[in-house]
Amino acid sequence: MGSQGGFGQSKEFLDLIKSIGEARSKAEEDRIVINEIEILKKRIIEPDIPKRKMKEYIMRLVYVEMLGHDASFGYIHAVKMTHDDNLHLKRTGYLAVTLFLNEDHDLIILIVNTIQKDLKSDNYLVVCAALNAVCKLINEETIPAVLPQVVDLLGHSKEAVRKKAVMALHRFHQKSPSSVSHLVSNFRKRLCDNDPGVMGSTLCPLYDLISEDVNSYKDLVVSFVSILKQVAERRLPKSYDYHQMPAPFIQIKLLKILALLGSGDKKASEQMYTIVGDIMRKSDSSSNIGNAILYECICCVSSIHPNPKVLETAAEAVAKFLKNDSHNLKYLGIDALGRLIKISSEIAEQHQLAVIDCLEDPDDTLKRKTFELLYKMTKPSNVEVIVDRMIDYMMSINDNHSKTEIASRCVELAEQFAPSNQWFIQTMNKVFEHAGDLVNLKVAHNLMRLIAEGFGEEDDTADSQLRSSAVESYLRIMGEPKLPSAFLQVICWVLGEYGTADGKYSASYITGKISDIAEAHSTDDMVKAYAVSALMKVYSFEIAAGRKVDVLPECQSFIEELLASNSTDLQQRAYELQSVIGLDARAVENIIPMDASCEDVVVDRELSFLNGYVEESMNKGAQPYIPESERSGALSISSFRVEEQHGSSGHSLRFEAYELPKPSVPSRPPVPPVSSTELVPVPEPTYHREFHEAVAPKFSVSGTGSSEIKLRLDGVQKKWGKQTYSSSSPSTSDSDTYKTQNGATQRDVPSNLSSKTRDVSYDSRRQQEEINPEKQKLAASLFGGVSKTEKRPAAGHKASRPNSHTVDKSHAEKSGPSDGGAVKASPQPPPDLLDMGEPTSISNATFVDPFKQLEGLLDLNEGTAALGSSSATKAPDFMSLYGDTSLSGQNMGTADLLSTGSGDANLIPGISHAPDKNGHGTGGAVTLSAQLSKGPNTKEALEKDALVRQMGVNPTSQNPNLFKDLLG
Repeated sequence: MGSQGGFGQSKEFLDLIKSIGEARSKAEEDRIVINEIEILKKRIIEPDIPKRKMKEYIMRLVYVEMLGHDASFGYIHAVKMTHDDNLHLKRTGYLAVTLFLNEDHDLIILIVNTIQKDLKSDNYLVVCAALNAVCKLINEETIPAVLPQVVDLLGHSKEAVRKKAVMALHRFHQKSPSSVSHLVSNFRKRLCDNDPGVMGSTLCPLYDLISEDVNSYKDLVVSFVSILKQVAERRLPKSYDYHQMPAPFIQIKLLKILALLGSGDKKASEQMYTIVGDIMRKSDSSSNIGNAILYECICCVSSIHPNPKVLETAAEAVAKFLKNDSHNLKYLGIDALGRLIKISSEIAEQHQLAVIDCLEDPDDTLKRKTFELLYKMTKPSNVEVIVDRMIDYMMSINDNHSKTEIASRCVELAEQFAPSNQWFIQTMNKVFEHAGDLVNLKVAHNLMRLIAEGFGEEDDTADSQLRSSAVESYLRIMGEPKLPSAFLQVICWVLGEYGTADGKYSASYITGKISDIAEAHSTDDMVKAYAVSALMKVYSFEIAAGRKVDVLPECQSFIEELLASNSTDLQQRAYELQSVIGLDARAVENIIPMDASCEDVVVDRELSFLNGYVEESMNKGAQPYIPESERSGALSISSFRVEEQHGSSGHSLRFEAYELPKPSVPSRPPVPPVSSTELVPVPEPTYHREFHEAVAPKFSVSGTGSSEIKLRLDGVQKKWGKQTYSSSSPSTSDSDTYKTQNGATQRDVPSNLSSKTRDVSYDSRRQQEEINPEKQKLAASLFGGVSKTEKRPAAGHKASRPNSHTVDKSHAEKSGPSDGGAVKASPQPPPDLLDMGEPTSISNATFVDPFKQLEGLLDLNEGTAALGSSSATKAPDFMSLYGDTSLSGQNMGTADLLSTGSGDANLIPGISHAPDKNGHGTGGAVTLSAQLSKGPNTKEALEKDALVRQMGVNPTSQNPNLFKDLLG
């Protein structure tokens, strides 16, 4: 035995760790570990090994496993160590087992009994070790074996045990929700635990439950807001602080939960505005954890029902990120800005220079995130600038994944906001040219469809100009050395369809170009197939026009090559081309009409043109057609045949399906015989027919002439399927309207956002510097200018175009001057360049600030009833849950938030004395209006100070005004 190390380990163990750390290559490390495995295999099977040495061997096995080698020969020894009575050995065994084994390992069955015994131990350290193993090793089959003990441990006296029990129950819910569905109420109860650590561990399972079903946990909004308020006001012990931030991870999880609960719910969101705004204003942006909380607040604001004051605070928080020199914080700012512009596009205006700086930043990650923001901000006025920037960036990168993503977004924006079809075609040409085969094939089909359909406004002149410009652009592009296959297919199709349409180019010239394409890409069968089809169209149009067809030698050699091709498709196309060239003009015009690619193809599913042939065949004795639905079971094919009834053998093979067993039912009257000359249908199986007759009186038959039996489902509750969203949800209101812009849902928000935020520069230093004229021009293209002197109401809703690629030309005509006899309307303001394509409904009613009407939020009747009610109906004071921590040094208990009997309990004592709207008090309450109208009074000021502090608002002056502090 070697000399002992500093912590009781042998020198051999310490040398092993040292040699692994000093290894200069992976091969040298593997050699050391393989040598260690051989040593352990010999020593671990020795008899009577001291427990201290076995503990060291297990730790050395852990090192072997962590370095990627197999240590399965020692797993059983780790399992045996979990049975030891010594605490150190047991914890070492549990640690090794959780690292070695998984929940499906064969040795798990040997640990379950040990875990059951240790969960009942009097030593809480043993219980904690067993709970750690439960979270890692217990699978769905073994959950019932330990579930009762875990539930009992939720009431353990030690907070560490309760916390780990909550974690184990959460793990059970993740593995098998049905096994613990009846125990989810325990998470609500543990939310009121005396220890903040247990409460914090409960937030994780509650977040998962709320994500699955938000409406079932709406009643917890008040509790979550109260807990977040206490945490933000440093009511928790100092041990929960991290970088001088009070319990930041609990704050982040609470903000995530509030974002779920307040999404689309105005009533629930109103309870969150104050605390979320306070956290954003008081956040410390000098540390990473403070920035994380600030970012989570912005995410919460972007999810809940919008409020102008909170949005203004969130916009200021975004400015803190964007003006920071750190790329990570700029990335957060761009991402947060992308979330906020879904609610209000005006927020992006004040940060336009910062966005341009990020767009020109050399950091690729930040640049890509900025392009995502611009993608969300795109509208018809700035689509050309944004798409051109995206294409330039796509040309500068070599990552295929990023190229594919940017190309797809360029195509999507061009299809949605294209100012003209010519610009759309040019943009698609650039995307195809620089993205290559990374572009989706659907894009090529959409491009061909656009060229074929034209503007969609019955303007033949514009359509012909569009097609002529497409032909000219493709004749220029086809000389490029590398073009993707999909783009070549588009070029061949356009040249064949419209190459000679305007008479500018001759058929010989177009067919020669098409042959050049096929010759340059002789290995691509798809391109050659499109090329030969294009030749067929050009020649057909020439023949139909009565002109002589001259097949060029290169075209003739290309056709002869395809006639001997191994591809049957190419062979067929070549033979069809030869046949078409030999036909007359009238036949060719009927086969391939000019510009017929957009004509609807009428499919006669009934094949009515065969009716005459069918009738003639029936007259000659042919058998009628049997529908497919009648061929099985109920009606056999043999029933429609005139069988040789007299000559049929009883021993012939039967091809019908086996009949179902016949139930015992009353006998039926015999069926009268039918004439042998008629078609005799084979009867349905007796079981089906008799069963239908037996139950027929119990069901209604749909229709008088139909014998199909259907269940009556009127008024029956549907048990299966996902429940649909109810439009009469109490959480919605008339003001909660949503609009879709750029594929994202935008909520209507009051348009009177403070102009103060719009005027704030993202960096005070840039006001003193001279702004680059190039950046100023780019800002004007993207945002409509660096600054705006006036705010105009949103433009009216534009009429939808029949084609998504065309420009609404009538919009400019409608906005022109009216007739002389018409009443002159007020001068229309210029359109808002930040309009994302949809109007913003502006209510004429003055916006009511919920903070200014705090008095109206409290019902006077409830306040009066609260005075006379017993103390048992009052909710506990959440503000004092941890108020005495700093004085006593102990973790004060949190009152049970959910144990109160009344859901409408007054959480703020003293407000029940507030006057009604007419200024009259209730009972013996002193009217607040009378207090405010009089001069300052020391006694009244102290009472207000106490009241304000009880509400959680810190007074800012010696004689604070309650509502002034609430309104900031």
